[in-house]
Amino acid sequence: MAFHRGAFLLFLHIFLLNRSVWGKVELTMNDNLEAYLGDPAEIPCHYSFTGVNEEPSFVIIQWFVRSAGNGSRMRIFYSDVNQQIVDNNTDYTGRIEVTSDQRGNTLLIQNVQLSDEKEFFCQVNGQEAGNAERKTHLRVFAPPEAPEIEGVTNGISVSNTMPSKVASCEVRNGFPKPNITWYKDSEPLVPKVGQVNVIILVTREFRGFYSVQSTLEYRILKEDKNSRFSCEVSFSVPGAIRTRMSQSINVTVHYPTTMMELWKDSPQGLVKEGDTVELRCQGDGNPPPIFIFSKEQEPDVPLESRDDVLILPSVSRKDSGIYQCRVLDSAGQAEVKEEITLTVHYLDPAVVVPKDLEYMNQGENLVASCNALSSLKTVTIWYKEGKQVGHGNTLHLNDATYETSGQYVCEVTVPSLPSLHTNGSVHIIVQGGPQLAGVEDEIQLEEVAGRMLNLSCEARGHPLPSITWSITGSQNWQEVMSKANDHMTHSMVSIKINSDVSAVCNASNNQGTEVKVFSIKAIPRVTRTAPFSPVEGSGVIIVVIILCLLLLAFLGSVVYFLHKKGKIPCGRSGKQEITSSTCLRSSGQHQREAHQRRHRRGDEEQPKERGRCAAKSRERREESSQ
Repeated sequence: MAFHRGAFLLFLHIFLLNRSVWGKVELTMNDNLEAYLGDPAEIPCHYSFTGVNEEPSFVIIQWFVRSAGNGSRMRIFYSDVNQQIVDNNTDYTGRIEVTSDQRGNTLLIQNVQLSDEKEFFCQVNGQEAGNAERKTHLRVFAPPEAPEIEGVTNGISVSNTMPSKVASCEVRNGFPKPNITWYKDSEPLVPKVGQVNVIILVTREFRGFYSVQSTLEYRILKEDKNSRFSCEVSFSVPGAIRTRMSQSINVTVHYPTTMMELWKDSPQGLVKEGDTVELRCQGDGNPPPIFIFSKEQEPDVPLESRDDVLILPSVSRKDSGIYQCRVLDSAGQAEVKEEITLTVHYLDPAVVVPKDLEYMNQGENLVASCNALSSLKTVTIWYKEGKQVGHGNTLHLNDATYETSGQYVCEVTVPSLPSLHTNGSVHIIVQGGPQLAGVEDEIQLEEVAGRMLNLSCEARGHPLPSITWSITGSQNWQEVMSKANDHMTHSMVSIKINSDVSAVCNASNNQGTEVKVFSIKAIPRVTRTAPFSPVEGSGVIIVVIILCLLLLAFLGSVVYFLHKKGKIPCGRSGKQEITSSTCLRSSGQHQREAHQRRHRRGDEEQPKERGRCAAKSRERREESSQ
């Protein structure tokens, strides 16, 4: 049955071809059509009939496919006025669909695959109207993954005369095949013999994708130590060409040292004895070379160092000099060297003349000197007991007194290097006879007889004087205190004063003697008035009252006598009453004050009110006699 059907179709095809001479079919198709992998693709086929009176009623449309460069082709679709057939057992079974309209038909391919990049033929047979066939080349695009660049891990030496591998760049899963271009510092690298060489390896994956690996070989120079290398992939997409740049990398360039620098890393500023000095050496070579340190005086004796640092612990003045830093080439010959001058500053201990201890006599002069050898300018200041007493290397002590004695310290400093300082000292002792404190040779004193009197005596001198006492006029005395220090002797005696006393303080040493006399005059003790007793006080009050009464009686008689004679008016009685009451109040007040005085002290004098009352009585008598 299938055979008969095929034979019929073949016969019909031959018949239609024979009839095509009567008319003509005009076909319109795109020569090329582009689509992304996985997208649908629509291939239009527009046709028209010419040379016929009317459109043919029976038109056969067939679609064929052929791989590029392959002569055989395969049908994938058939249609006529009665049926539409998608051929079975092809790569397009279930993936294609053909739609028709007045202008023609369109082949729709779903989920375009890389294998769909082929030639698609559209064949139209219109019986007596003729037949025609055209084709469209379908192109499929798959953008590749981002490029990956990898530089060489080991350094590249500038001594290589031929290009060396710098990096490799790989791009995967692209279609069609992507291209790779190399850049250095954003400038494209073009292959050049002896300078730039690019090796490309293309791989076709089993799924049809292309992977491209490109290796860059480049003649590295020292100037390339900071250069950035990158690769760019270019690939086709529908209607355009796109590019994607990789990351940039820097490769390690090995080059010899041509310049060096040697400097003092620590300490900052001037160097003094005892400091730890670090000299650091640096060259422009890569990798950093091995540095060799030495002194100019002994260039063949390497100094122990740690990488690029030479450490000189606790330096002294003998470490001063010129230091060298050298690097060697592969042949062991010195390539480059650098020098630095190291100066270690010092300050020797101060030398004081006279030193330690010096004796002077009173009135003498002395010149002391203080010197310290130093590599820098120094300043010398003299101190005594923390106070500045001189400036400069020499100290002049003129007309020595005991106040001149003491410790003299000279401080030597270096203004430009304050941490550098030293000092020295001399102890001055002024010799002489005793010198008693105070300006008087004899002191006059008075003291109440029976009391104790303390006398003090201080003496200076060298050797330290001893103090003795000579007391006349009292046997009752003793030394209650005796002490001494480096400068003075101090003695104190306590004397019982019963009569006039003469005390002599005698200070003496092998240089002489000095005395001080204390003359003490004894003052007799004053006898105090007998205490006022309560019994005697009461008697006095009674006497005062009797006297007042007598005075009142006398005054009364006088007033009465004058009144009789008419010499005093009656109004005078008020005055007499006031006088009497005043005398009575005065007597009572005197009694109270006497009682209070007895309680406060027993040796008060008799009240004076009695005298006042007696005086008033005398005045009254004188008036009466007149």
